Amino acid sequence: MTEQRRSNARVVGWCLASVVGMFAFGFALVPLYDVFCEALGINGKTQGRYESTTVLERDDNRTITVQFVAQNGPEMPWEFRPVVTSVKVHPGEPTTVNFFARNPTGLAMTAQAVPSLSPSEGTLYFHKTECFCFNQQKLEAGESVNMPLVFIVDAAIPAEIHKLTLSYTLYDQSDPAAVSAAEQTQITTNDNG
Repeated sequence: MTEQRRSNARVVGWCLASVVGMFAFGFALVPLYDVFCEALGINGKTQGRYESTTVLERDDNRTITVQFVAQNGPEMPWEFRPVVTSVKVHPGEPTTVNFFARNPTGLAMTAQAVPSLSPSEGTLYFHKTECFCFNQQKLEAGESVNMPLVFIVDAAIPAEIHKLTLSYTLYDQSDPAAVSAAEQTQITTNDNG
């Protein structure tokens, strides 16, 4: 019987070690993913709000093309797109563009836009001073809105970068309990009407 207990203890030990190893690997994935993306130049994360302490010089001798892409996350029903798909800017000049969003559902919803910039080297030189992505966006049923983005491409951007692509993915951040209650109220109202 003691041999059986030792065998069971070994199995339990291996299982516990495996669980601890899986959690450790899960926590290590995020930093590894960031290093992988940076090395390959994919999925460039943009910085948060930019606040300059110095006046940026405008470089009239260069233009950078900035392209805009918008897509919805899984099961996000909103209409979401850039109002213009690209602009040419002089490094150092503030530029304003808008993104359009419309909630076609019969319920109020909250969304969050997550930005990504490519090539990833450009993230150090792309500064957002105002962005709808800084906050969650709540739209009532059928409501639409133009959401501003104000950015500056830094004049120190390397000469070999001529084009930047800013992509936003819009995710549903609605409270599932609130949505479920609103849907139930809507069903009850429709049944009584």
